[in-house]
Amino acid sequence: MQFSDRLREKRLEANLTQSDLAKIAGVSTRTIQNYELGDRQPSNMVVVQKIADALHTTTEYLLGSSIYTVETHERDGANAARDIEELVEEVTGLFAGGELSEDALEGAMKALNNAYWIAKEKNKKYTPKKYLKKAGE
Repeated sequence: MQFSDRLREKRLEANLTQSDLAKIAGVSTRTIQNYELGDRQPSNMVVVQKIADALHTTTEYLLGSSIYTVETHERDGANAARDIEELVEEVTGLFAGGELSEDALEGAMKALNNAYWIAKEKNKKYTPKKYLKKAGE
């Protein structure tokens, strides 16, 4: 189920029109229409929170994500959150029903962990020094 489907479902359960929800969330009716059509997703977590509150649900439910994805969305935007969600879905599928042995699964986890640390180390050269000092404190 996509964000658009969950939004529409919860809006109908709450007996709100798109216009009503738009007013509560502080966006245009067209924005809610675009969300429900799947043409757009909110990039502002404040708006998502207002929508969730109006619909008596959580941002995690609306976005269909874990708390980590929501935090990524807040910090780095919708594209980064979508990338994280795709990765989590793929890895979950691998661990949930794959034909891999325990040793192979453990090797996959080690490889993911190593890839993370290698990427983090490589990205240090692109981080301005003033931010590196803050991170190391």
